[in-house]
Amino acid sequence: MYHPDRLRHPDGCPALVLNADYTPLSYYPLSVWPWQTAVKAVFLDRVDIVDQYDREVCSPTARIKLPSVIALKQYVRPSEFPAFTRFNLFLRDRFSCQYCGATHDLTFDHVIPRAQGGRTTWENVATACAPCNLRKGGRTPKQAAMPLHVRPIRPTSWQLQEQGRRFPPHHLHETWHDWLYWDVELEA
Repeated sequence: MYHPDRLRHPDGCPALVLNADYTPLSYYPLSVWPWQTAVKAVFLDRVDIVDQYDREVCSPTARIKLPSVIALKQYVRPSEFPAFTRFNLFLRDRFSCQYCGATHDLTFDHVIPRAQGGRTTWENVATACAPCNLRKGGRTPKQAAMPLHVRPIRPTSWQLQEQGRRFPPHHLHETWHDWLYWDVELEA
């Protein structure tokens, strides 16, 4: 019987990684491991296989279906606050300029410019498109008459996870759906 997973190259078979409570470790970026890491974790007895692809890999002594969803056996407590990175900043700000709402040509802007003593912190950096950043220059939003849509804050990991759920990946294997969207409305 034909199934697309059987023809799929193993590199196209990542495993969705769930925490021990069966929630994804991360929504954005989605917590996935390459098939090699997932298989190694299975053999080291660090994960349970929740679902699998039809695609098999073989060694001289074993044959295994590639896991598509795995759950850690030990719970990993998420950190309370995420790392301050460009990606996390864009995620906090929903990948849009905080001055005009544009979603392309994004960079970041110091609300209080560094030349005026502003620091590079969650509370002083906002996503901006390049034209707005250039227009604002070394001035504050008030000086430039460019109000921010939302005041920048230091987000919690939970807040970023919630933001990430608004930006689902382009491709999700059908075995992943049951584990990712627990809060979608059920069909009657």
